Amino acid sequence: MEFTISSGLPKSSLSLAPSFPITRSKSQASALSNPSHLPKPFFKSRSFSIFPLVSRQNRPIRSQSSNPAADNGFVLEDVPHLTNFRPDLPTYPNPLQNSQAYAIVKQTFVRPEDVVAERIVVQRDSPRGVHFRRAGPREKVYFKSDEVRACIVTCGGLCPGINTVIREIVCGLSYMYGVEDILGIEGGYRGFYSKNTLRLTPKVVNDIHKRGGTFLRTSRGGHDTHKIVDNIEDRGINQVYIIGGDGTQKGAALIYKEVEKRGLHVAVAGIPKTIDNDIAVIDKSFGFDTAVEEAQRAINAAHVEVESVENGVGIVKLMGRYSGFIAMFATLASRDVDCCLIPESPFYLEGRGGLFEFIEERLRENGHVVIVIAEGAGQEYVAQEIEAIEKKDASGNKLLLDVGLWLTDKIKAHFTKVRKMAINMKYIDPTYMIRAIPSNASDNIYCTLLAQSAVHGAMAGYSGFTVGPVNSKHAYIPISDKLGVVLQRVTETQNTVKLTDRMWARLLASTNQPSFLGCNDMPQERIGKETINVISSSEISSS
Repeated sequence: MEFTISSGLPKSSLSLAPSFPITRSKSQASALSNPSHLPKPFFKSRSFSIFPLVSRQNRPIRSQSSNPAADNGFVLEDVPHLTNFRPDLPTYPNPLQNSQAYAIVKQTFVRPEDVVAERIVVQRDSPRGVHFRRAGPREKVYFKSDEVRACIVTCGGLCPGINTVIREIVCGLSYMYGVEDILGIEGGYRGFYSKNTLRLTPKVVNDIHKRGGTFLRTSRGGHDTHKIVDNIEDRGINQVYIIGGDGTQKGAALIYKEVEKRGLHVAVAGIPKTIDNDIAVIDKSFGFDTAVEEAQRAINAAHVEVESVENGVGIVKLMGRYSGFIAMFATLASRDVDCCLIPESPFYLEGRGGLFEFIEERLRENGHVVIVIAEGAGQEYVAQEIEAIEKKDASGNKLLLDVGLWLTDKIKAHFTKVRKMAINMKYIDPTYMIRAIPSNASDNIYCTLLAQSAVHGAMAGYSGFTVGPVNSKHAYIPISDKLGVVLQRVTETQNTVKLTDRMWARLLASTNQPSFLGCNDMPQERIGKETINVISSSEISSS
């Protein structure tokens, strides 16, 4: 849902000065306003007006500017609200204003004007761009605490931190808002209509964050919108918290649209989950830090193995269907990797500048070599040699071939049969070990913020949204627009490693591996437009 917000308040309403008075003499004021020892600024100072955001609590008039320049290109990508289709809903004071925990907080509630910018690196004359509503508690809520019946469901694959999110949703609802009726939907989406529910209390979920997996169990597929919403209506559920990846969030969008169609007083909140960190817009996905940390253990094990033998070659396969973030960050963190192969960067085996030549050079220099490969890398090469049948899992994801075993066999065959050179191969696949562990300290804190942001948003009457940090500030991101078209900002495009960014250049500088950009035979479908431009100009630009 995109619309622009025009300026509505006088210029004097924007004050960046502190609230306490400052007294200066005339000479001091003159010196501060026009210091002689500093050069004149290269741009003119501007006065911006605060724009009236659409606050459902205060209901200011929504306006749309016909002249984008009038508000400097400001765009608010707003989230739906229950009053969009139930305008007569009553409001209640937020229980947090009587909370002992928030008694000393200077600003308990997020202001209606608070937004988060999608981009923070801008040029002088560039438009202000897309913004999202800042997450956090609002002064008014649209649910009575004793009338709330919430439910939590987890779908898709495992990821460190799921149990922490479950725990903090329960504790947030209970301790901050006094909600006592919370249900756990067991077994994913199909659990709404085929499984029993579990009553959740802070005592029940007290220590689940110390375990891996999901306390509520999970499954793929099983989404039947009408059955799910029928069950929500029959059970009297009025807050739904959905934890899952892009497919799960698209399902959440369909649930929200059906709820809106039926005019139900039900808030639908999503918490995006993927271990691959491939969710667009938000800074990172929960569980990613834990995955990188655990991946280092596998890399360290491979390094110990190969440096203890003659001509040791270690291959570690990490997660990353379409995005190589885990492989890239684990490589940068460990410092023991000689070559990192990811889905975004095509590679080739034979010939000058190929992987075989690089491995031989490293073996000659160091006596061992460690290669990290993401599971989605090199899939087209494997498919050429193996009769692959297009298969998908229950979530609709394409089943990948085991590129790790394929690469192991190719390297072994090349050096033993072609180069007549004895090597010691070590292959490690820690995929399920990484997915199944509890989240680390960093992810535990992050999961707490995600869960509490979702609770605040649902209580404030927002619906059809997901939560996540945008430029380190938590925001509400829409799942679907007002026309019913699935928009899902966080899943409309996958976040991938950009070969033209500095981070990939840092990895190449750290490992001193070949970039594989000089091969004329690499499959063109794997090369983005950006990469083609890089190859033609023989330089890597930064963005």
